[in-house]
Amino acid sequence: MTAVDKSEGVAVVGAIDGRMAARDRLWREKPVLRHIYHHLYARMRAACNPGTTLEIGGGTGIFKEFAPDTITTDVIAAPWLDLVADAQRLPFAAARFANIVMFDVLHHIEYPRYFLAEALRVLQPGGRLIMVEPAITPVSWLFYNFIHEEPVDLGADPLRQGQPSTVRDPFAANQAIPTLLVGRHRSRLAAAFPNLRLTRCTWLSLLAYPLSGGFKSWCAIPQWLVAPLLWAEDLLAPIVGRLAAFRLFVVFEKTG
Repeated sequence: MTAVDKSEGVAVVGAIDGRMAARDRLWREKPVLRHIYHHLYARMRAACNPGTTLEIGGGTGIFKEFAPDTITTDVIAAPWLDLVADAQRLPFAAARFANIVMFDVLHHIEYPRYFLAEALRVLQPGGRLIMVEPAITPVSWLFYNFIHEEPVDLGADPLRQGQPSTVRDPFAANQAIPTLLVGRHRSRLAAAFPNLRLTRCTWLSLLAYPLSGGFKSWCAIPQWLVAPLLWAEDLLAPIVGRLAAFRLFVVFEKTG
């Protein structure tokens, strides 16, 4: 396991945010959810370079099961995290990490531009930024817009600038941000960060995730069906992903 340098600070663990505690409880109680997420975590781990990995928005802290050489952070303290850190102001030296991973985090960051600048700073040359995020497609938009509690604003500017708030709710979000960055605003992203090359953008997760209920108490899929459904999704996603995917799997690489 990777040690955290003293200069990088230590997570202050007090009372856990109620929403974080609820997510942790549901994670432990829903085997279907764990199966689906493990499938995606394994994909993320396979994309990592050898070396130390930084996890942004560690949430339930599960990625370390796949990559013990990981430093886990979140903006909210929890006992299973190594550090409390704001993704827009990372407390790490330049070229510290071989990889940065994040699962459902980018769309919660107030100013993604500042995080991407920080990611470039702390990644080693050739280092990778690997993320799984909501994908806004014609099918998923219906679910995310009318059922999911987080908003979808396709008119937002994902590269806007401003002063990060110190009192913003860490669960505030715009689920459209990742899709906007790799879609409509891809050329702006490349111009703003020419040393951050998009090497992979895969549209995936068709049925299992929405049927699982995510981090809700309900689940509409039996556990025995998850594995064959995920197998079928992996076959179908390259064909219908842009129409019906619920997730984006994105890999950036630092060049130079």
